[in-house]
Amino acid sequence: MYDCIIIGGGPAGMTAAIYTARAGLKTLILERESIGGQISTTTTVENYPGFMKIDGGELSIKMYDQVVNSGAEFVFEEVTKILDGEIKTVETKDNKYEGKTIIIATGATFRKLNTDSEKKFIGKGIHFCASCDANFYKNQDVAVIGGGNTAVTNAIYLADLAKKVYVIYRGEKLRCELPLENKLNEYNNIEIIYNTNVIDFLGQEKLEEIVIKTNDQERNIKVSGVFESIGMIPETRLAVNLIDINDETEYIISEECKTELPGIFVAGDCREKEVRQLTTATSDGTLSATHVINYIKKIN
Repeated sequence: MYDCIIIGGGPAGMTAAIYTARAGLKTLILERESIGGQISTTTTVENYPGFMKIDGGELSIKMYDQVVNSGAEFVFEEVTKILDGEIKTVETKDNKYEGKTIIIATGATFRKLNTDSEKKFIGKGIHFCASCDANFYKNQDVAVIGGGNTAVTNAIYLADLAKKVYVIYRGEKLRCELPLENKLNEYNNIEIIYNTNVIDFLGQEKLEEIVIKTNDQERNIKVSGVFESIGMIPETRLAVNLIDINDETEYIISEECKTELPGIFVAGDCREKEVRQLTTATSDGTLSATHVINYIKKIN
């Protein structure tokens, strides 16, 4: 029996685990893939206090080490079901775990364009993580789709390896932070194409070119790789039968990370919120863990 079961090993989940474990609660954190969530695929983190610049993967490892050193148990299993009750049950493909409280910190998954041809080339030219896959495209032409911080960060990272980087954005102006835009403009091998959508992917076994549409004009661009950076979709499938979601498929909960179910809390990018940043995820982790600690005190 655990005092707290945390679902998700991203910044929100790991922060929560540090707090609950340090408070003496028997804590289990379940992660289906890899530690760090979105930050594990981020090339450079420059807006997290204490680090002028740090690789996202490295920061993920530091967080993980702190979780383990705090006394929390970290298990890599995919959760398939959550059952509410006085004692909560979390089922994975292989095991069942019981706990007094649950923190859902499942984060979000990469948003896709969902064109007919996209699925064919995922992993064969279409990627979502520049730091993971950029090395495949040294001295080749690539494209980044998107205009926010992630897209621009990916473009900058790729520009040091690729021959040419196209940044294709549907808007009239980039949505990234000004320092990132200024850095982007330092590269001669980056071309920004505004007011444009990617409408098709072409190739035989691997991606060879993309079809873009600017206003009513279509044209093809030859690229070996595409990095989609168009946002995230909240991962809320696990508890849609327990917690209401909005039109954006985000859990509808209070700003205090509380649900209407006693002992169940939600933290991070899977919940309804205005700002999604690394710092807001860790803040949610702290807040939800604090509520867990107080809840355990009451029921004990």
